[in-house]
Parts: sequence; C-alpha cells; structure tokens
Amino acid sequence: QVQLVESGGGLVQAGGSLRLSCAASGRTFSTYAMGWFRQAPGKARDPVARINWSGDWTNVTNSVKGRFTISRDNAKNTVYLEMNNLKPEDTATYYCAADSAYAELANAYYVDYWGKGTLVTVSP
Repeated sequence: QVQLVESGGGLVQAGGSLRLSCAASGRTFSTYAMGWFRQAPGKARDPVARINWSGDWTNVTNSVKGRFTISRDNAKNTVYLEMNNLKPEDTATYYCAADSAYAELANAYYVDYWGKGTLVTVSP
C-alpha cells in the first residue's frame, strides 16, 4: 500500500512558476514508477509526466515539454513537478500517481495509487 500526499499548488500569474511535491509513505517507494496527472473541470484526467523508479527514464506530455520537469528523491520518498512559464490552460487539479509499471502511468485507467490532488490556478 502506498499513500500519496501532494503539496505546492496555488494561484500564480501566467509566466510564473510552481513546484509541486508528492510525499509517499511506505518503504517500497523506490520500487514504484511515479507520475503526475491533471484534471480540469469537466475534462478527463490526463497524464502530464512520469518517471521510473531510478529516475533514469522520464516522459512529459507534449503540451508541457520544455516547461515542466519531473524528478524524484528516493531518500526522501518524494517526487516533484517543476512547472515554469505557466499558462492559463495549465489550470487544473494535479494528482500524484504511483504504479509498479512505468508504462501504465501513461493512462489514468491503469494507475495503482492516487493522491487527493492539489489545485493549480494560473491567471492571465
């Protein structure tokens, strides 16, 4: 069992930056691939970024490529999402996700564990 708690969301102006953190419980954190998804009101929960257990492999969705970076610190049981040059269309609730399979973090349907989410609002 893995419990995930996100933090770092808030209100920011367009062009600004935020850093989301996701703290995970459990001694097996380093064996899980981790990811971030986001969901805007009335829309599906979409993948944003994922990282494998060691941090060697990462993937970010095209709409945030060059602006968002995912990283992890296995010693701290924490995964991060650094978000720069934020745009109003980035406004959403951001969810941390954990899965035993890196590939499954490309689709919300297959995710093993979810956090409760943190709201990011980007004003024009």
